[in-house]
Amino acid sequence: MKTDSFALRHIGPRETDIPHMLKTIGVDSIEQLIYETLPNDIRLKAPLNLDPAMTEYEFANHIQQLGNKNKMFRSYIGLGYHQAIVPAVIQRNIFENPGWYTAYTPYQAEIAQGRLEAILNFQTTVIELTGMEIANASLLDESTAAAEAMALLFDVRSRDQKKNNVNKFFVSEELLPQNISVLQTRSTPIGVELVIGNHENFDFSSDFFGAILQYPGKHGQVYDYAGFIAKAKTNEIKVAVAADILSLVQLTPPGEMGADVVVGTTQRFGIPLGYGGPHAAYFATKDEYKRSMPGRIIGVTVDTNGNRALRMALQTREQHIKRDKATSNICTAQVLLAVMAGMYAVYHGPKGLQYIARKVHASAATLANELEKIGLYQTNTAYFDTIVVKTDAKKVRAIAEQNEINFNYIDDQTVSISLNETTSIKDLNDIVFVFASAHEKSYTAFDTLLGSIHFPQNLERTSAFLGYEVFNYHHSESGLMRYIKMLERKDLSLNHSMISLGSCTMKLNAAAEMLPLSNPQWNNIHPFAPLDQAQGYQEMLKKLEQQLNVITGFAGTTLQPNSGAQGEYAGLMVIRAYHQSRGDHHRNIALIPSSAHGTNPASAAMAGMQVVVTKTLENGNIDVEDLREKAILHKDNLSCLMVTYPSTHGVYEASIIEVTKMIHDNGGQVYMDGANMNAQVGLTNPATIGADVCHLNLHKTFAIPHGGGGPGVGPICVAKQLVPFLPTNPVIPTGGSTPITAISAAPWGSALVCLISYGYISMLGAEGVTDATKYAILNANYIKERLNGHYDTLYTGEMGRAAHEMILECRPFKQKGIEVTDIAKRLMDYGFHAPTVSFPVAGTLMIEPTESENLEELDRFCEAMISIRKEIEAADADEPNNVLKNSPHTLAMLTAEAWNFPYTREQAAFPLDYIAENKFWPSVRRADDAYGDRNLICSCAPIEAYI
Repeated sequence: MKTDSFALRHIGPRETDIPHMLKTIGVDSIEQLIYETLPNDIRLKAPLNLDPAMTEYEFANHIQQLGNKNKMFRSYIGLGYHQAIVPAVIQRNIFENPGWYTAYTPYQAEIAQGRLEAILNFQTTVIELTGMEIANASLLDESTAAAEAMALLFDVRSRDQKKNNVNKFFVSEELLPQNISVLQTRSTPIGVELVIGNHENFDFSSDFFGAILQYPGKHGQVYDYAGFIAKAKTNEIKVAVAADILSLVQLTPPGEMGADVVVGTTQRFGIPLGYGGPHAAYFATKDEYKRSMPGRIIGVTVDTNGNRALRMALQTREQHIKRDKATSNICTAQVLLAVMAGMYAVYHGPKGLQYIARKVHASAATLANELEKIGLYQTNTAYFDTIVVKTDAKKVRAIAEQNEINFNYIDDQTVSISLNETTSIKDLNDIVFVFASAHEKSYTAFDTLLGSIHFPQNLERTSAFLGYEVFNYHHSESGLMRYIKMLERKDLSLNHSMISLGSCTMKLNAAAEMLPLSNPQWNNIHPFAPLDQAQGYQEMLKKLEQQLNVITGFAGTTLQPNSGAQGEYAGLMVIRAYHQSRGDHHRNIALIPSSAHGTNPASAAMAGMQVVVTKTLENGNIDVEDLREKAILHKDNLSCLMVTYPSTHGVYEASIIEVTKMIHDNGGQVYMDGANMNAQVGLTNPATIGADVCHLNLHKTFAIPHGGGGPGVGPICVAKQLVPFLPTNPVIPTGGSTPITAISAAPWGSALVCLISYGYISMLGAEGVTDATKYAILNANYIKERLNGHYDTLYTGEMGRAAHEMILECRPFKQKGIEVTDIAKRLMDYGFHAPTVSFPVAGTLMIEPTESENLEELDRFCEAMISIRKEIEAADADEPNNVLKNSPHTLAMLTAEAWNFPYTREQAAFPLDYIAENKFWPSVRRADDAYGDRNLICSCAPIEAYI
């Protein structure tokens, strides 16, 4: 056994298992299976040109040496990013804990109660600090949250405003530059006209439907927006505010000023800088806008017994149901980071947050006072943590960088300094030393902070916040550690069992890939630090882009999109820019097969395209003749085709090259959804298939953890003609020669977690990433054959094989009174998370085992599914009191004195022998979805108060 082979550790089946698996499938070799699965005309003719695979030990040394090239300067740049202290108890027990980072999005509420409670804490924190009525479970970053706020306000315009096509949106010039750039990207395609200017001179014309303000302003000035918001309201203009979450501990919340939406980032609540992400954005609004709010909301409901339970609420708002009518394509939150930020609030409580905020403000006030002593006066009339100084910026910069300090250099005469919770009195003395040296002044070091307030008294927060028990109880490390563990025990994650979700690729997140994320030389770099201070990052990111270019066969990559849906949108916007560069402004038709992910039509609509749906054949494949007819019909205005490959139905469609050629012949470009890239890497690629752009889910194929619903990274790889249009950033330019404006806030998106995918590819090498694909196909077909005779597979390829996933037909079980949901809930009793339920076909299960699962785990899952099939046969449609309808079974049910069920306790909880060794107990019975939507509660108030 090659103990230093990473592939040996990542790929589940052992060499000795292969003969048995091949025999079950009915092939002589893996190569024969691949031949029978994948059309030969799209097979790659040569191995991928990647560097030789590193061992885990070699990668650890390599990444340490690369990290040493990043310079650890103290950064006071601000602009929406601040160094934060990650409490060790949170880093150790959440950030570094696979029980938290390998969990899936909490669609199955009964086995996700811990995570749901943690997110409810996050939502409560946001609601309380912003003064709003409702908040979601997080968004991707502040800039995209600001864009979502604009889209929401556009959607909720009054009837008259819609009738009169009122489409102007005022953007304060005080907004962070990256916020403005993303607003520019998102506004034009949906028909919103941005007007950027000084909010103090705004005329409140009836041409405007909304406005957005920054609080405090980009360089720290604190404005009183109450008058602006009141005047806007009288003119039917709704107002969004992008607010610094820590400042809201001391400043009047925007909700108390009358704001309609409040957005921001929670990065400074204990989240590492990470060169730009991932960080959890927040989005809070009024209850009346809840059905237009993007993202997910965690709500309180009851279970079958009437006990309190949590779930994702109002799911009908999501894009997979609304499709091209959705106002947002958000598919990923930043759950892991939201959990950390919420725990930061739990750990510190209201008094701890007040201490931190006061210390930060006192540091700014003290620094301003000390600079005055050497003749330098800061110009903000009111501020929280950022001061602006008139000085010789070039001279200051030279001395500052000699002392390993970064400021924000606004122009040659102006420097801003943003302080944070890590800033000590020594740090403040070092800052004064820099300015004193630049001005050749002497100064006396100081040792105490001023206690004065430097913003108007009417802007000082007077309302209490976070009075709930959870924020006032777990302040010792042992207390918080046990609270985190108590929640973790309620969640089923990959460290317990396989999560066989079709389309979501829940593969191993290897420890060797994850370890560098805790290294401060990687996680403590400001995204706007000068490039020469981030050489390790620059080398890693460029190398990852090259690796992805090789894997996809394309010419260029941007890592900026920080979710799969953002990648879809970025790809479409690049296609749009390409057409416009050729004078084809009229090309706006997007052809989308009816089987596509719901985010596809939502993204197309957001990119200003008109969606034309094409038919799918009974066998699940694209109806090529219908597609041809529509491509020819719309050839003068055809922008693109959006296609998933292998298809959403888990099949390699043999017609794919004919399909892509057809689009090109009619003037369009081909966007390939990379959701199923785990069935392509090393065997074929988007360029070979004939695509022009694809997005990749690094949180699927390339091993970034799902984190309970995020982080995600969705880079796009593009053909040569699209490279010039890759997106830029307003602070640090990126992208092509004629780039589109920003897709997300940071230049390289969620750069920190790109280390994981870089490690995955570097340690697997060309042979390893190709084997990963082959074994994903092997594992899927093994499950398919083991379940044959018990469940029908809905779609297969031309030789009867599945790709890396398959869809099981469950609709006939309705004759027995059993729905697909009953199977999903019953699997919990067997210790498994359900496969994907009712997507892309209602009443079915889509299974994807990934390459990481070993034979023993595959067999356990198959045995569970076969056992459930026998339970289905024993069910009676006229008698719903059965083991499936009553699932999942909780420990409370089994230990109750009464047992009013026609089956034994053992049948309920231990239907197979293996379960007793490692029983996972769902913590609630089935959550009542309808009750939760009728009585929406999305904060920590006890449910007893509402019943």
